[in-house]
Amino acid sequence: MHIAEGFLPVAHCVAWYAVSAPFVVHGARHVIRQSREHPESRLLLAAAGAFTFVLSSIKLPSVTGSSSHPTGTGLGAVLFRPPVMAFLATIVLIFQALLLAHGGITTLGANVFSMGIAGPWAGYALWKLATTLRWNQNVGVFLALAFSDLATYIVTSAQLGLAFPDPVTGLLGSVAKFLGIFAISQIPLAIAEGILGVLVFRLLTDVARPELERLGVLKAPVQAEAVAR
Repeated sequence: MHIAEGFLPVAHCVAWYAVSAPFVVHGARHVIRQSREHPESRLLLAAAGAFTFVLSSIKLPSVTGSSSHPTGTGLGAVLFRPPVMAFLATIVLIFQALLLAHGGITTLGANVFSMGIAGPWAGYALWKLATTLRWNQNVGVFLALAFSDLATYIVTSAQLGLAFPDPVTGLLGSVAKFLGIFAISQIPLAIAEGILGVLVFRLLTDVARPELERLGVLKAPVQAEAVAR
């Protein structure tokens, strides 16, 4: 979900920039180190960024000042961990703001926090939980992408609630209203994104298994050892 250009008060724009900036810088360092130490990862990094760009560009009108859309950040979080997605999502959001009038520069900090930070970390937490519990890998990927989308939607609702508290019910009432309105479009989008993510991950498993094994996303097959008699 994106908050539109100029919709947040100036103080909120500045605050979200300040909160998001350290995560983006940290993520940029991760991307640079990954590219230098493992040049073979560049294509997969580009694929993760492209997946986020394409999905998050599917814009559906929502409440005034915002839009609903898939995010695509959960896949990159699974492949490269969440810090990388803070940087990649920032690049995606800048391009969308400048080329597609989607989101905005004044609201970039808020959108980066919801889509590039909160979403990936939530998705990655579900991925790790599924891995720890030894659930089917497809289930883990589905949960990672669906919950990265849902976390983005929840955080965006909170951001709008903070900026525009309800005169009667206050902050919580305002957040609840935004959550209720966005749920109509965002929950089906999250489910669809999870299903699409499973299909894309299975494709990557077929074409880039060695790289996924190196990243620790897939386990390398155990080689049977011949025992001399």
